[in-house]
Amino acid sequence: MKVAAIQMNVGQDKIENVINAGMYIKDMARLGVDLVVLPEMFCCPYQTELFPLYAEKEGGVVWQILSSLAKQYGIYLVAGSMPELGEENRIYNTSFIFDREGKQIGKHRKNHLFDINVTGGQYFKESDTLCAGEDLTLFETEFGTMGVCICFDIRFPEMFHEMTKQGAKMVFVPAAFNMTTGPAHWELLFRARALDGQIFVMGCAPARQETAGYQSFGHSILTDPWGRVVKQLEEKEGVLIEQIEWEVEHKVRQEIPLLRNKNNKMITSNLLN
Repeated sequence: MKVAAIQMNVGQDKIENVINAGMYIKDMARLGVDLVVLPEMFCCPYQTELFPLYAEKEGGVVWQILSSLAKQYGIYLVAGSMPELGEENRIYNTSFIFDREGKQIGKHRKNHLFDINVTGGQYFKESDTLCAGEDLTLFETEFGTMGVCICFDIRFPEMFHEMTKQGAKMVFVPAAFNMTTGPAHWELLFRARALDGQIFVMGCAPARQETAGYQSFGHSILTDPWGRVVKQLEEKEGVLIEQIEWEVEHKVRQEIPLLRNKNNKMITSNLLN
């Protein structure tokens, strides 16, 4: 399976952002890419107060363009994420997933909202305007089962354990780490989640823009089942393309059979009672 992560610039104009993504997708189709991933909040600035202004319902203008792009170019599209206007006017950080025919085959609402306050570093509170999703997200391809989570979700290994348990061979992570958490934890978390589940994990971030209100770390990344970094971009706009070799995953799982050796009868310590 040939995959591509589009580390694009994100501006104020929603439709311009979507058109820019479409141009990248067209180029990736020419290169024979099977699956394209876009960044978290690829069509709007990553600022909590702006999410309600950019939010659309499922089936809205942006959704329609994304579906059309997937069908036109015959690719799977993990469409980054965007503010989704949901039930009772709740707003979610949502990733829509489309198959080669443009049909929506998955939808992930970010489970864990990015609410942090790092002394001397980053303050951000998604819950000011966003609601959390509750579902695990898997989708099927001719290459096998794939998973999706969004940014802060990667810090919760139980999500990955469950996706792996349900057959995920690879997990795609639209994300936008910042200049506090990125240098400290980005590579570490992607290597750890790949190693935990013995899977491939691909993260796709927006490019860093010095004039933006929120500074993305960039560094879109692919890690493999041995916990290695296969490829990683820097902070500038660009594309990470790679051919996934499933034999690597099979070999690692044969050599260190974590799933087979997992002790499901672990007794809770009396200290926790």
